[in-house]
Amino acid sequence: MSVLPIVEIPDPRLRLVSKPVAAVDDAVRQFVADMFDTMYAANGIGLAAIQVGVDQRILVIDLQAEEDGEGKPIRAPKAYINPEILSVSEELSTYNEGCLSIPDQYAEVRRPARCRVRWLDETGASQEEELDGLLATCMQHEIDHLNGVLFIDHVSRLKRDMLMKKLAKQRRA
Repeated sequence: MSVLPIVEIPDPRLRLVSKPVAAVDDAVRQFVADMFDTMYAANGIGLAAIQVGVDQRILVIDLQAEEDGEGKPIRAPKAYINPEILSVSEELSTYNEGCLSIPDQYAEVRRPARCRVRWLDETGASQEEELDGLLATCMQHEIDHLNGVLFIDHVSRLKRDMLMKKLAKQRRA
């Protein structure tokens, strides 16, 4: 397993619409393992394949929401292959989102509070589930990546410009 380089804005690959995975095989499972290594190394909770330069509809999520007795996060990694949102709630929630491809920049984003998602797991079996809370937000954020959309596309032009100026200044430092 290995840590892959993360693609950062303004790389044009981040605007690609990713292609469906034809078959879940050992190569896909190895790539998923590498995606988890990459996400954990970057202290993220979600990662889409395109963020490591692969335009396939694969994403991984681990909210690491609970801690063990020693204060370490309990890992609950989950891979989603060819995920699709089937429905979303009318109710919205706001979350202060960040992105490994837009380092150290955050903005309040409003998204549906719940979503129903279908995907293939690492065995190739079809799964379907209603998600809510942070998991629903993270899923929508990562599926956006698979469709060439970034979280900054959900904020005002003024806020987006401010974030990009802060990022440019950070990169010069």
